[in-house]
Amino acid sequence: MEIKSNKINGANAEIKAIISMDEVNANINKIAKNLTKTAKVDGFRKGKVPVATIKKQYGERLVQDAEAEALRDVLSKGLAELNISNDSLIGEPNISQFDKSDDKIEVTVRIAMRPAVELGDYAAMVKDFDKPVVNDEAIDGRIKDLAQAQAPLVNVEENRKLESGDTALIDFEGSIDGVIFEGGTAEDFALKLGSGQFIPGFEDQVVGMKRGDEAVIKVTFPENYGGKELAGKDAEFKVKVNQIQVKEEVELNDELAVKLLQGEENKTLENLRALVKTQIENEELGKLYNDELKPALLEAFVENLKFDLPEFVVDQEIDMALNKKAGEMSEEEINELRENTDKLTELRETFRADAEKSVRATFIIDALAQAQNVKVSEQEVMQTIYYEAMQMGQDPQASYDHYKKAGYIPAIQMSMVEDKVLSGLLNSKIKEA
Repeated sequence: MEIKSNKINGANAEIKAIISMDEVNANINKIAKNLTKTAKVDGFRKGKVPVATIKKQYGERLVQDAEAEALRDVLSKGLAELNISNDSLIGEPNISQFDKSDDKIEVTVRIAMRPAVELGDYAAMVKDFDKPVVNDEAIDGRIKDLAQAQAPLVNVEENRKLESGDTALIDFEGSIDGVIFEGGTAEDFALKLGSGQFIPGFEDQVVGMKRGDEAVIKVTFPENYGGKELAGKDAEFKVKVNQIQVKEEVELNDELAVKLLQGEENKTLENLRALVKTQIENEELGKLYNDELKPALLEAFVENLKFDLPEFVVDQEIDMALNKKAGEMSEEEINELRENTDKLTELRETFRADAEKSVRATFIIDALAQAQNVKVSEQEVMQTIYYEAMQMGQDPQASYDHYKKAGYIPAIQMSMVEDKVLSGLLNSKIKEA
């Protein structure tokens, strides 16, 4: 066996080998001899099957197993020459050449390694920034919104016109071509104007009516409306306004704080304002992190930290981008790419820069996580999925099972690691206003 190994760069290597057929035949004999001890062949006792019979029965399978063993030997010797451990390999070795002739097999194996990421003084790349400022107006507005959400509805004494945000108590009767349809009639129905509760156009026509007013409202049910018998149909609603209601006005005082601070010991307006201020600050900080600071920081790391990338990982990223693009293309465009390999290659290359950035970012986050000792357990992933599912009114266990079955857990875990790493670095650079 002749082997020539070449370390292309810090993340890729190539092993070329010439395997003589004598070595393959030796492997065949060895494997066949081992099979004589365990194989069951009619007419022979176990352990007494002749080698020739084994070769005849297993035929091509023996050849494949012998070649596979030779390839494993090539990889083992090549890695030893390159002084590369199995632990540092990423993915499966790629056999880019396998030319078989009567007396030899010429083979080329390409391997990818986890690149060494030299982080250097990465903390110096994280810039100081000012903590978001929350003014009194925003705090009071949030408290009023919280109070209004719990406040009861009260009747409006003045017989004024209905406005968006008002709640109208209405009677209505809906018909299509003069025939009243099921579910289209109600009395004293509480409709909050602007909520989008009814089909488009209905609420807009109620705005401006007064208590006691009657009107015929004409609307068209959407084409995608749930009830097929109504979808896309023109309808008329006889509407009468019985009452106009609004949320009861609230005053910002300690009495309101007692209502809103259930479970808190210090039920004062001052404490309520402090808690709301912290809540808004965290929201603003989260928005600043996600919209600006985290993307900018990761971009800075990608631009400044240079290292070799495993080619096959970049190719996988390009393939995913290409498949996504194909999903947006017409059948005619796809057929054109199938027939024109140059055009397909050209299209693939348009995704390379972004693919390399994405792969580089992944290895940088992994290196930073190790440097910062940041870890996310599967239990934390489960808790996150459970919480989000409950927020959306979904079954937490069913959501987790869905993600696990689809193989999304590692991606979610990696995203959470990235969030922890970048948030931790940014947290150390906050300047109080």
